[in-house]
Amino acid sequence: MATLQTAIKGDPSATAVIIPSRPHALTVTYSSLASQVSRFQQQLASLGITTASPVSIALPNSWEFIVAFLAASWQRGIAAPLNPAYKQDEFEFYIDDVQSDLVLVPQGAWSAQAASVRAAQKFGSAVAECYWDGKRGEVVLDVKHKGKLEGKRERVLRAQPDDVALILHTSGTTSRPKVVPLTHRNLTRTMGNIRDTYQLTPRDRTMLVMPLFHVHGLLAALLAPLHTGGSMVVPAKFSATDFWRDFTTHKANWYTAVPTIHQILLRNPPPEPRPQIRFIRSCSSPLSPTVFHQLEKTYNAPVLEAYAMTEAAHQMTSNPLPPAKRKPGSVGIGQGVEVKILDGQGEELAQGKEGEICVRGENVTKGYLNSPSANASSYTTEGFFRTGDQGKLDEDGYVIITGRIKELINKGGEKISPIELDNVLTRHPQVAEAVSFAIPDEVYGQDIGVAVVLKSGKQLDAATLKGWVAEKVAKFKIPKNVYFTEVMPKTATGKIQRRIVAETMMKTPKAKL
Repeated sequence: MATLQTAIKGDPSATAVIIPSRPHALTVTYSSLASQVSRFQQQLASLGITTASPVSIALPNSWEFIVAFLAASWQRGIAAPLNPAYKQDEFEFYIDDVQSDLVLVPQGAWSAQAASVRAAQKFGSAVAECYWDGKRGEVVLDVKHKGKLEGKRERVLRAQPDDVALILHTSGTTSRPKVVPLTHRNLTRTMGNIRDTYQLTPRDRTMLVMPLFHVHGLLAALLAPLHTGGSMVVPAKFSATDFWRDFTTHKANWYTAVPTIHQILLRNPPPEPRPQIRFIRSCSSPLSPTVFHQLEKTYNAPVLEAYAMTEAAHQMTSNPLPPAKRKPGSVGIGQGVEVKILDGQGEELAQGKEGEICVRGENVTKGYLNSPSANASSYTTEGFFRTGDQGKLDEDGYVIITGRIKELINKGGEKISPIELDNVLTRHPQVAEAVSFAIPDEVYGQDIGVAVVLKSGKQLDAATLKGWVAEKVAKFKIPKNVYFTEVMPKTATGKIQRRIVAETMMKTPKAKL
């Protein structure tokens, strides 16, 4: 990505990043950003990071994350962001799956033997703490353990368009999440698409509230603004109390978030006076027309719902800016991609007919890593990616999503694999069978329900089971409702269908504990 070089040529003194959460806000120009990333890249090179070296980044939203991510990709390494809230089992899975050469952790993680550190050591990955040194004016890479990088060294490299820059895992319907490789070319195309959709310029500044270990925050709120010479405000985490104060203080004029965050903001008093908001973007989970209208009325700004997937390096479709139409209940039109509605045989369906939403474009990954069967089923012979979502095109070519073909649970934009949860739950010594499924939720859109059959003669309550699950998975994966049943609903052939289980359990409230 030549993003920073292009922006620097425009105005090296322009503000790139504002971090409001330190004792004093840290404001970084494009020139300073480029020099700090370059110095961090040199440290990675001296450690032995080279072409295709996986670098797992277990850092919260921060200046350190931004520098580490960009430096790893500049060095032709592969950035692999991880949720810093993961438990050790989860870190172990992801670090092992990508064979991480290096795991980057926050300051103090090594001495505390954090879950990320223990997982890295188990698989021989190098471990380095990252932290901002105000006196030196740079992000420090403090190597604590060299692991498999012992004795290695590399010169400073220059990334190429077809190098894999980023890998992220899906939360697929199989028990093993798939690995999505995204090249510099994929990412650059998405940045350009987002720039064009929202007409981003150096005058625009976003409030970044989505986690940077997600493709939503990483592409739409970080890389796209950098691509245009714009800027961003990056708090450590989303806070409804601080959101508008930081938005107004630092003169942001747009933001992108999941519907859950929009709803939380609407439950709090709006700022007075109202800030000048050019647009509000919503993505990663369906936005109800009710919330759409509330947002527009409350903040006097157009709300633009978009549709995205990790496999497409985030954005695929979006409602356009005024004066073009924006339609509540629709995710808009293709943005730099071809969109078709196909039937099960890969034939295009007529306007208004429901089928699988499929896309093709330079931003779409060429295929999952080490998953030939998934690649064979996920792409048509013409190269269209099958999203697994059901939908249709209206009379104006706007995409309307009507359901999910895949069985992911979409909790406020967090995609959760039900089979992953099934496998965790059935590890409990009292549990014989467990089936996870989506249940409606006013705040998150969907939350997690689980149906559980206990082993003969065993007893267990919902609170105990939830507490046990909380020790094994991140907080957002803990079930909301537990339905105890003596018999799991099955088809005549003995096959469990999640939809049938969900419908049966939610019709029998006495089973919920």
